Amino acid sequence: MSAFLDVETSLTGRRWIGPSVEHARQAEALAQATRLPAAVCAVLARRGVEAADADAFLAPTIKDTLPDPRGLRDMETAAARLLQAVDKGERVAVFADYDVDGGASAALIIDWMRHFGQRPTLYIPDRIDEGYGPNVPAMEMLAEDHPLIVCVDCGTLSHEPIAAAVAKGAEVIVLDHHLGGETLPPALAVVNPNRQDEAGAPGYLCAAGVVFLLLVEMGRRLREAGRAGPDLISMLDLVALATVADVAPLVGANRALVVQGLKIMARRARPGLVALADVARMNEAPRPYHLGFLLGPRVNAGGRIGKADLGARLLATTDANEAAAMAARLDQLNDERREIEAGVLAGALAQAEERGLDAPLVWAAHDGWHPGVVGIVAARLKEAAHRPAVVIGFDGDEGKGSGRSVSGIDLGAAVHKLAAEGLIARGGGHKMAAGLTLSRAQLEPAMARLADLLAKQGAGALGPRDLVLDGLMMPGAATTELIETIEAAGPFGAGAPAPRFALPDMRIEFAKQVGANHLKLGLGDGLGARLEAIAFGAFDGPLGPALAGHGGARFHLAGRLELNHWNGRVTPQLRLEDAARA
Repeated sequence: MSAFLDVETSLTGRRWIGPSVEHARQAEALAQATRLPAAVCAVLARRGVEAADADAFLAPTIKDTLPDPRGLRDMETAAARLLQAVDKGERVAVFADYDVDGGASAALIIDWMRHFGQRPTLYIPDRIDEGYGPNVPAMEMLAEDHPLIVCVDCGTLSHEPIAAAVAKGAEVIVLDHHLGGETLPPALAVVNPNRQDEAGAPGYLCAAGVVFLLLVEMGRRLREAGRAGPDLISMLDLVALATVADVAPLVGANRALVVQGLKIMARRARPGLVALADVARMNEAPRPYHLGFLLGPRVNAGGRIGKADLGARLLATTDANEAAAMAARLDQLNDERREIEAGVLAGALAQAEERGLDAPLVWAAHDGWHPGVVGIVAARLKEAAHRPAVVIGFDGDEGKGSGRSVSGIDLGAAVHKLAAEGLIARGGGHKMAAGLTLSRAQLEPAMARLADLLAKQGAGALGPRDLVLDGLMMPGAATTELIETIEAAGPFGAGAPAPRFALPDMRIEFAKQVGANHLKLGLGDGLGARLEAIAFGAFDGPLGPALAGHGGARFHLAGRLELNHWNGRVTPQLRLEDAARA
């Protein structure tokens, strides 16, 4: 296939790839059958949507997309046991991971039990002192006075800690989505679509999605018994936040969960999310961007460098004053996290570049790197190299690391294999993210083996990232109405990339640097139509200098269309990502 607009090497070094002949034909057929705009049909064609399904796809509903909870193994056992605990007034402990998904999952259960006048004990391990997932001392302590322990977003691989709790007389339910091993821990129920003995389960769900399915099943049981449960739809704001922040693919039921969850969040009824949105200075209706880049990082900040349970408590609180105080503290911790991250990133990038960014695995390790930021730094390395990346911080002989992957490369399965082979102390995760613990002596052999496993999946053959475009767009066509219709084909994120369009042969009417490194542009097609554009971080690379110093040259420009909310006005805007001389 020839390069789109003949752009073989753009200003950022990428080859532009346009829609295939097949997708172009499908888009044209969709446009004729549905009367939808061509740009929207281009997006639908790439997603494989047929004309008969277009309306339903553009307005996804929970009813039509949510899997039957009873299709998951152990779901009915888990639902019956938690309902029994509520009916008997038993003390219940919720053991959660310290990230957004864990915190939101815990808040869902707390919210649900609050409806029945009960308050479970929340326990979130300290990232540095206890590490990820259940540990023996904590589980034994909880088992002393909690007949039931519910592990959320963790527990599938926690054989010894769960066995310790069971030995103390407690029963354990695991609600998780991380890749399971060949054997399961001795829990009463392990509800996990990524258990090895599951077939056809919705493995794309995050833990909060799995918890929501449990709540749906319990709601069904309550209705069958003539009893009323809480309003589950009002809890979808938490599910949406977790789904986006955990980078779960926005496919299947996840699309509807996020679409409906954003509507619930816009009502500003949950004090914790209201306070968080206010400290993040959100001035518009929530979108996936806000969840992934404004709210999610602040919830995570407590688990990364502060008090581990702060984010979960914020999401679960019903007190507006308490929420405001916790949100302010998380905002402060997030600023501190950024400073720590910047120092680790500089060292990790230098190491990775020295080893070579074209290897199947990009990795870095060093003494004293904060375990709370290694995952974020791994994500930055992944973006820089378009390769799976792992970053490890050592404290004495023990190293704790985190990895991030690229589409098509299953990092979690590879790390799980390392653990099974005894090359690391422990590790696990899912396709796009994984965590591991290892000794200094294990470092080099483990990274070599991991690189080999990833190479067999094709990671070593990945070339420079192409820029995939959905078609051409002229400034006059980029109206508010068109952009709103395109947004209905979302939400966009992991597994559902935002549509990108090329604006050909554009004249730059003005270019202005804003902030430290951003670029604001005014574009014209020479026929009177204009469009504003913003290129974030443009002066950190070649885009800013080239476009600001355009000298009258014309450019092909590529990026995403969005609505810019400013001073009460809503206007179309191009989020510029790449450019090439016309």
